[in-house]
Amino acid sequence: MAYVALYRKWRPRSFDEVKGQEAIVKTLKNQIAGKRIGHAYLFCGSRGTGKTTMAKIFAQAVNCENPQDGCACGRCETCRSIEEGRSTNVIEIDAASNNGVDNIREIRDEVQYRPPTGKYRVYIIDEVHNISNVAFNAMLKTLEEPPEYVIFILATTEPHAIPVTVLSRCQRYDFHRITPGDMVARLKELMAGESIEAEEAALSYIARKADGAMRDAISLFDQCVSAMPGQILRYEDVLKALGTVDSAVLSRYFRALLTDDATDALNLIQEMRQEGRDLGHFVTDFVWYLRNLLVLMTSDAPPDVLELSREDWVRLSEEGQMTSPEELMTLIRLFSALGGDMRNAADKRVLLEVATIQGIRPQTGETQEALSARLRALERSVERLAREGIAPGKIAPSEAPAAEAAQTARSRKTDSEKTGETGETVKLTPAQWEDLQLIRQHWNELLGELDYQSVQLLKRSRLEPLDNGVLRVVFPDTFTANMVKSFGTLSRLEQLTAAKYQKSLRFDLRTAKKDEKEPVYITDEELSGIHMKIETDTEE
Repeated sequence: MAYVALYRKWRPRSFDEVKGQEAIVKTLKNQIAGKRIGHAYLFCGSRGTGKTTMAKIFAQAVNCENPQDGCACGRCETCRSIEEGRSTNVIEIDAASNNGVDNIREIRDEVQYRPPTGKYRVYIIDEVHNISNVAFNAMLKTLEEPPEYVIFILATTEPHAIPVTVLSRCQRYDFHRITPGDMVARLKELMAGESIEAEEAALSYIARKADGAMRDAISLFDQCVSAMPGQILRYEDVLKALGTVDSAVLSRYFRALLTDDATDALNLIQEMRQEGRDLGHFVTDFVWYLRNLLVLMTSDAPPDVLELSREDWVRLSEEGQMTSPEELMTLIRLFSALGGDMRNAADKRVLLEVATIQGIRPQTGETQEALSARLRALERSVERLAREGIAPGKIAPSEAPAAEAAQTARSRKTDSEKTGETGETVKLTPAQWEDLQLIRQHWNELLGELDYQSVQLLKRSRLEPLDNGVLRVVFPDTFTANMVKSFGTLSRLEQLTAAKYQKSLRFDLRTAKKDEKEPVYITDEELSGIHMKIETDTEE
């Protein structure tokens, strides 16, 4: 016999087996027992919450020959035929592929005939929001006044997409997300029936990962069991099978962001890539991790409300002393947007690395959040000086902005000058067109002299030689260009080319607009904390 997926094999067969929808179950059972059955129902809710399953159970119960307290007996010929899919009394229609006027006309023609057996003919229309407006209009009269032996059950995940004229003709039932506790209870019933053993921590993680969908929980459980056949399903096995990481890894990454440890954060991304972890799932889990920390810092929610283990709760409590709600909200917005961008990205790693650097240096950029981050950094610096007993007027020259500007000027002096063996300054000749082409050919060798973060950013650029010893570096977006500016990368490249080729070379930083073939200059406004200045030419 062919293998049947667990979510199909363990689909509830009666009202009593449905988990997490007790109020809806009670109402439908009372309607059947009291013979107050409606003619049109609308089941709304997110995926995997039991809408179609409940519709099938309801269709079986209303046609049962020997109903008991609103439930089907499951033994009569009508119940068996519906359960085995042989009955003509229950018609399932997928509105995703049957959404035209012709399909609705077929239903209108069919409802004129009584069912050969049983009491009701039940039409279950799944994903009903896909039906066109014209088809909905053609359905209105039949939906409002169907024959007494016809029941419509419409199921949808998007009730807002259904016309009001249809909503007003149906009894609406909103299916809630299944709680992790109900999911774990159902998974334990499944384990007992399938003779499978699993750790409680493994079941709890699967339940949290399912995000309120019972079908997803059982599918994930089936996937994990298939990866470890004949063994006790452990928490570590679940993480490996699903390509996710433990909360300790999320904590390590978050602390690296807090301590400005880009090396550890980027090494962690490299480790996850080598282990085959899904970076998209990592970002989703990290946003949820930040959410838990934010809720913990701003409320008195207990660990069970946050669905945290005692160990995670202690870890988050410690990290709450290291950050602020404002910083957490900035990171949540950053990585939430990143999660959407990564869905269609060709290289998720690059996006995650760039977001990591931005998380470490939130003051880069020109947004309101970047300005707030610069202000917070300034406040921390003032507080540190106050703790050390240093008055603002007594700051050492090396810590003053003027000293940084002088250092920047000295570093840029090497663009066109070099000190000779006798100590005098030697004027370097500007790079010619041939020199620029040579540097362009040896670009990868120059990148080998830079740090890892700068190399990853520069890999996204393209080079365009210009006249007068200028080499244009074009970036795909302003964010990447600003990151290169903040690192002082181009200034370092100018020093390397001057030392290696004995030529004066200047890099022209630009960013390309999506709606223009030719790249345009980025803004000349320098970001706070930038230790270099990029000279740009005004386009004619």
